Amino acid sequence: MTVSERDPAPTQAARPTHMPGDIHMWVMVLGDLFFFGSYFVAYMVFRAASPERFAAAQRHLSMGIGVTNTLVLLTSSMFVALAVISVRQRELPAARRLVLAAGACGVLFAALKTYEWRHAIVGGHTVAEEFFSFYFVLTGIHLAHLLLGLLILGIVFLRLRDPAAPVSKQIGIAEQGALYWHMIDLLWIVIFAVLYLMR
Repeated sequence: MTVSERDPAPTQAARPTHMPGDIHMWVMVLGDLFFFGSYFVAYMVFRAASPERFAAAQRHLSMGIGVTNTLVLLTSSMFVALAVISVRQRELPAARRLVLAAGACGVLFAALKTYEWRHAIVGGHTVAEEFFSFYFVLTGIHLAHLLLGLLILGIVFLRLRDPAAPVSKQIGIAEQGALYWHMIDLLWIVIFAVLYLMR
C-alpha cells in the first residue's frame, strides 16, 4: 500500500465545498448538451411532420436491447460515483476496481449497440429512411462520446495507480471523469426516451 493510499480522508470541515470537475470539462459538457439538444429539437420537428412513418420505423428497434443498454449505463454511472467517493476516502484499490467495472459496462454497451446496428442494417434499415437517419446519427455520435469516455476512464485509472500523484490531482481527475461519464449516461436516457419509448 502506498503512502497516498494510507493517508486519512480529509475531514468534511477541512475540505472546501466545490463543484466537481474544472471549467474546461463543464464547457465541454454544456457544449455537448447544447448540440444534442438542438438535434433532439430537429428530431421532434421531423417526427411531428410524419408521426405514422416514424412510429412504423420505430417498431423495428429492439426494446430489449434498449432497456438492457440503459440498465448497463445506469450501473456504470453508479460505479463511477462510488469510485469518486472511494478516491475521496483514499480507498484507491477500491476506486480502481470501480473504474474498471464502469469501463467494462461501457464496453458491453458498445458491443450491444454494434449488434443492434448490424441487425438494423441487415434488415434493410439505413440512413435513407428518415427515422433511421436520426437513429444512426444520434446513437453514432453518442457511441463516439462513450468511446472517448472509456479513454478518460483509462486515464483516471492510470492516475489512481500513480503513487506520486498528489491527492488533490487524483480527486480532481476522478471527478472530471465522473462528470463526463454521467453526461454520457444522461444523453443516453434522453436518446432512449425519444427513439425507443416515444409513440
